[in-house]
Amino acid sequence: MMMNSLTLIQTGGTIDKDYPKAIGGYNFEICESAGARLLKNINPELRVNLVECLKLDSQDITDDDRQLIGLAVSQAGDDHILITHGTDTMINTAQFLARYIADTRRHHDYKIVITGSLKPERFKDSDADFNIGFAVGCLTCLTEGGVYVAMNGTLTKHDNVTRQESGRFTTLI
Repeated sequence: MMMNSLTLIQTGGTIDKDYPKAIGGYNFEICESAGARLLKNINPELRVNLVECLKLDSQDITDDDRQLIGLAVSQAGDDHILITHGTDTMINTAQFLARYIADTRRHHDYKIVITGSLKPERFKDSDADFNIGFAVGCLTCLTEGGVYVAMNGTLTKHDNVTRQESGRFTTLI
């Protein structure tokens, strides 16, 4: 079955960071959704419903924020959901969402893929475009609902993924 639309939930993280706009600024700012910008290039025919849920560094995301992400998932008009997220705590959020969906008895056919990048999308040699494209490809091919993490060319269920010190995501053995 062809995927004609998806909901993209922006939560912030490195993927959406850009140089500061303010004069004298030295910290990166979380700006417009890199995912939405990249999806226009990947498939201009794909209808993307953008939800700007959070604009936080993932280290600052709390369980209350994860509740907001869960609410955004439950209010999405699509079964195919792409979440852009910072890499430091994306596994925590994936595990939280799996519990949230089960605990609230929400629609269990959601196909949720969480991705991000180790460098901002605006930077040369960022992995953002690859990870977004890979995540969309995974959403298109998934036959089983669930919460997945798509990083480094690997798709892994929320309960079988770990992040190495190097920043690479791998499947637990």
